Amino acid sequence: MSIFNYHHRRSSSVPVGVIVIGGDNPIRVQSMTNVSTNDIEACVEQSLRIAAKGGELVRLTTQGVKEATAIGEIRHQLRLRDCDVPIVADVHFNPKAAYVAAENTDKVRINPGNFVDVARTFQKLEFTDEEYQEEIDKIRRALIPFLDLCKAHNTAVRLGVNHGSLSDRIMSRYGDTPAGMVESVMEFLRICREQDFDRIIISIKASNTVVMVQTVRLLCKAMEAEDMHFPLHLGVTEAGDDEEGRIKSAVGIGTLLAEGIGDTIRVSLSEEPEAEIPVARQLVDHIIARQGHAPILEPQPFDGEARLYSLPIEGFEQVRHPLVIGHDIDQIPADWHICKADSDPSLISDDKPVVVHSDHVNAVGEIQAFISRMVNLGKRNPVIIRLTYATDNIELLQIQSGADFGTMLLNGYGSAIWLDATAIDQATRTRICLGILQAARLRVSHTEYISCPGCGRTLFALQDTIKSVKAATSHLKGLKIGIMGCIVNGPGEMADADYGYVGAAAGKVSLYKNKECIEKNIPQEEALQHLIDLIKANGDWQDPL
Repeated sequence: MSIFNYHHRRSSSVPVGVIVIGGDNPIRVQSMTNVSTNDIEACVEQSLRIAAKGGELVRLTTQGVKEATAIGEIRHQLRLRDCDVPIVADVHFNPKAAYVAAENTDKVRINPGNFVDVARTFQKLEFTDEEYQEEIDKIRRALIPFLDLCKAHNTAVRLGVNHGSLSDRIMSRYGDTPAGMVESVMEFLRICREQDFDRIIISIKASNTVVMVQTVRLLCKAMEAEDMHFPLHLGVTEAGDDEEGRIKSAVGIGTLLAEGIGDTIRVSLSEEPEAEIPVARQLVDHIIARQGHAPILEPQPFDGEARLYSLPIEGFEQVRHPLVIGHDIDQIPADWHICKADSDPSLISDDKPVVVHSDHVNAVGEIQAFISRMVNLGKRNPVIIRLTYATDNIELLQIQSGADFGTMLLNGYGSAIWLDATAIDQATRTRICLGILQAARLRVSHTEYISCPGCGRTLFALQDTIKSVKAATSHLKGLKIGIMGCIVNGPGEMADADYGYVGAAAGKVSLYKNKECIEKNIPQEEALQHLIDLIKANGDWQDPL
């Protein structure tokens, strides 16, 4: 896929209820309920709200057979209320629940990391070739009956791998790496192909946008090498809430969409499920507006050191770059170059910084092509990327600038970013820019929260808890704190977090330092103070000013 000219990746078509995902069909947006799946009325009402906002699929957690059966009744009740939105069962650790769900729903999500494997232990075990093959055969024995049920009931399957939830078998050979995540999917795909089952959609997610983008790109190459073209579901897991959740999702999902990758998306916010849909829709609409754009001249590929095209700007070495114009640099010096992205970079005659901008509908592609041509010509000027937005809607600016700057930053372009949106005040623009740089893992300016969106497994009032944890810790710098509603999402899904606050049972919380559980089953009313004490004990606490 090109990072310069937008073309949507052609995937196979997969029917899911009344819609089709992949092929020439629109990019679908979806969400997930966050109430108990056994509360049928609450799930129906929440599903109706998601559908009313434009959600095209609704996913529900499925811990066991009881929940898998309840999903059938939820779908039935929705149909009686003239709502035909496809219903998806989300299964972890329980093949029996997947079997029942296959008969009661439109799609079943299973996680290759825990479909038949025991809960991850984070131990690096040794497997002989024979033992490794025995594990694959165990997967085959559990997966084939499930696929047979899906065939009989026209049920689609999502193979959904998350960073931090890989099996010990995969971990023993690949570690918790993009390559391991990809192989975890490919093992299942090869069995599906053997069984002539192709109603498959794939997701491969992480809370770290860099890992997420790298892994999906690697998956596309791996599938292409084996002549597989399954549709892809995109998402940044545990993106958080408010501005941080929107920016992080836009950076990760937007980078891949800009390359034409992705057939359905979910923006995972720690908010009410229906709030995810408008954000996802705005992100998709922003990217697909590039369809059929005037062609951009593709530069010759070049070889060079990583981030060769993101050089420090002389005089600002004390600030970790990329810089933010209007924050780190108040005014552009008169001797800096101002270039349009469709101009000739050979005219740049010295090593002064270059401000590049574009009015192309695919400004991201044109700017990346301009910088690539500079590098091909041997130009080593630092580049300031300037993007202009006419909106006065802060949420829209978060999404659009997050997707645009995020794409270029993750691809290695830019010594500084300049967010030009005169209808939005400079303080807000600066905050958005710093949020984009942090989401792209390039500059840390605030505490980062890796929080799940909540589901029927959540064991405490998630949104209230997030507010309380933020109020107590948001003054800290350089830390990542995971807030997970249950053991399925933590500790593995918060693989990047320095500290974790994880639901262990009803009203009980366990605390983690990285992936190590430090305290178990703390009463929730005491857990926040215990978290603060844990941060202090490890020397990471600072009193607020």
